[in-house]
Amino acid sequence: MTNKTILHINSSGRYQGSISREISELVVDQLSEQNLDHKLVERDVAKGLPFIDAAWINANFTPDENRSEEDKAVLALSDTLVAELQQADHIVIASPIYNFGIPAALKAWIDLIARAKLTFKYTENGPIGLITNTKATLVMASGGVPIGSEMDLATQYLKQALAFIGITDVTVVDCANVNIEEKGKILESV
Repeated sequence: MTNKTILHINSSGRYQGSISREISELVVDQLSEQNLDHKLVERDVAKGLPFIDAAWINANFTPDENRSEEDKAVLALSDTLVAELQQADHIVIASPIYNFGIPAALKAWIDLIARAKLTFKYTENGPIGLITNTKATLVMASGGVPIGSEMDLATQYLKQALAFIGITDVTVVDCANVNIEEKGKILESV
């Protein structure tokens, strides 16, 4: 096997007793066993990410060669997040469902990585994703919204956002259907 990079993104506001964190850790363990020489990048967006504001928008839409040092500083975190994404062979996103959708911190991550010319480009036929040959596993936890139902806006949104940047090979793990005692079989069972 060639060296792989796994990007593990956690978004639950809970650190103790978070089923999405627990199950996603098991998924990462399983992927790690399949790729022993892998590199693991951990990103806990629940610790906080900035929301897009006017300064970020202006810096982002300023051509690279015209960006000031202030523009570059404003985009520094976004550039780091995009680089993590571009290097990943497999992304594991752990998300609870809050009020039918994803946590605000995960939405902030999506806003910071969805960047024209870096993760997608506009063409005369519409946008095309630039993150290709990357797989994603969505580990979804809900206290009552059935995953995949009409009320589950989170899973469909994440799949759409990932497809927009080019990631279409997406597996969804419904935490409600995982038997934690059978740790090694999570990805085989979906």
